[in-house]
Amino acid sequence: MSPEGKRLLNIVILGFGFMFMFTAFQTCGNIEQTVIKSFNSTEFHGSGYTSMAIIYGVFSASNLIAPSVVTVIGPQLSMFFSGLLYSGYIAMFIYPYTWSFYTASVLVGIGAAVLWTAQGNVLAINSTDSTIGRNSGIFWALLQFSLFFGNLYIYCAWHGHVHITDKDRQTVFISLTVISLVGCFLFFLIRKPDPEPSPSEASGVAAAVQACKISVTKEMLLLSISIGYTGLELTFYSGVYGTCIGAMTRFGKDAKSLIGISGICIGVGEILGGGVFGMLNKCNRFGRNPVVLLGLITHFIAFYLIFLNIASDAPLAPEAGTELQAYITPSVSVALLCSFLLGLGDSCFNTQLLSIIGFMFRDNSAPAFAVFKFIQSIMAALAFFYSNYLLLHWQLLILVLAGFLGSMTFFVAEWVAESNRRESDYDSI
Repeated sequence: MSPEGKRLLNIVILGFGFMFMFTAFQTCGNIEQTVIKSFNSTEFHGSGYTSMAIIYGVFSASNLIAPSVVTVIGPQLSMFFSGLLYSGYIAMFIYPYTWSFYTASVLVGIGAAVLWTAQGNVLAINSTDSTIGRNSGIFWALLQFSLFFGNLYIYCAWHGHVHITDKDRQTVFISLTVISLVGCFLFFLIRKPDPEPSPSEASGVAAAVQACKISVTKEMLLLSISIGYTGLELTFYSGVYGTCIGAMTRFGKDAKSLIGISGICIGVGEILGGGVFGMLNKCNRFGRNPVVLLGLITHFIAFYLIFLNIASDAPLAPEAGTELQAYITPSVSVALLCSFLLGLGDSCFNTQLLSIIGFMFRDNSAPAFAVFKFIQSIMAALAFFYSNYLLLHWQLLILVLAGFLGSMTFFVAEWVAESNRRESDYDSI
């Protein structure tokens, strides 16, 4: 196999590994608040939103050490051991206790920082300036198949269930744990590219120092608002929106099973976006800005329809759901359309961010992606925290403001990348 063929195969294996892992983890995140509300125990007092806030808070702090870990033990082992922590978090739901719930949240936050820094490193060292866009799209599309398969399983398992029993919960989370472990072991199939790029970081300490330097560069400061927005909307589509749909009693007795269908629709949007804007490289001549603009418009349409279609107290409603009337007669079709639009818009932002960071910081990929995930995760943690308290319309307003500002600063960063591209003959996605 040619060197380019080996690098492409590594990207595909990377994508499949993440697909299995996040089939389990994203499905877990999508349903955990609903599961916790249904949990029959006077000894358990955990909150899914609080858990996710802890995960992303620890995630952001751990990005300070993640480049050093990846540099010292290598990206392959980094992803494997991090994946085991993800599997442990999912397995905890089989017999959950408050102490184990929050302890696992801390551990998976540490693992997430190392996992995503290693992922960015593998993506960069297996790409050239001309293939970084294609490879970002392939990885993103494969990753987002996780939303399709995981939520299809949830829909089939919970269809017609008004209440989630202990047996329902245990069956689902045993299956998800096994799926996550499969993804962990797939990382051992990744091989070093030929020829292997020479690392720019000589040691773990140097990697940490480089991450600090990158965080204050003009390019990263420009991208930081856009990255922060992806953290806010990650929280919304992966946790809050599914909870809102499950709480809408006006959707009928199958409202909870609609959480799975919603996740599938998000996944379809993510996969479509990853394929069109990354793998197929359709926007070569026009740069990244039109894709990000499309993502912004798509999200704004979704936010407006959600505002009209979902009751304002849905994120905070008890297990019995909310009887509050939305601004229009609640429609399942509109709710699922919004799920698709959320996924499509998210893929627009993330494929372009992966591409521009992989290009701008190619020689320091591990520290750069650590900074990326640091910013994204700290904003996701903030969003999961305020999701415990804010009504839906306030959460949507925050997303609208952050999305607009993030898009404007991304446009400026792309113009900077365009000037660099002219000097390097780089063909962007």
